[in-house]
Amino acid sequence: MIPRIRGFSMASATLAAAMLLGTAVWAQAPRTPSPAGAKVYFLSPADGAVVKGPVKVVMGLSGMGVAPAGVDIGNTGHHHILVNAPAGMKMDMNAALPADSVHRHFGLGQTETTLALPPGKHTLQLLLGDKGHVPHDPPVMSEKITITVEP
Repeated sequence: MIPRIRGFSMASATLAAAMLLGTAVWAQAPRTPSPAGAKVYFLSPADGAVVKGPVKVVMGLSGMGVAPAGVDIGNTGHHHILVNAPAGMKMDMNAALPADSVHRHFGLGQTETTLALPPGKHTLQLLLGDKGHVPHDPPVMSEKITITVEP
């Protein structure tokens, strides 16, 4: 019989401790370096474009290669699109990017996608992530573009 401590079994406590330890070790790992001159950019849409939805987005990368999340190959990463990121939004460049309505992940190595955006103005920005969704050092990030989606 596994002893229980305050409602948790020893197995649960051991698993929780291992997860926390693993997270602490992962968080302390050095960021993946990016090569000098690496750039990420939008092939489409163009800055200032007026488009009908859904919006086809094609992502470009030079000076590096694309690899899925979890794959550890030097000078590679995978795309993330920041959609309508608030001005002045602070990002922890030492942590994995969150997965939410602002931070869109393309961890399978995708270089194009279709975004369902409501009519109106939207900002898009690309940020390359390493095998663990952490931005490279220095970050490989595009300029922010603005598009207008028509109904």
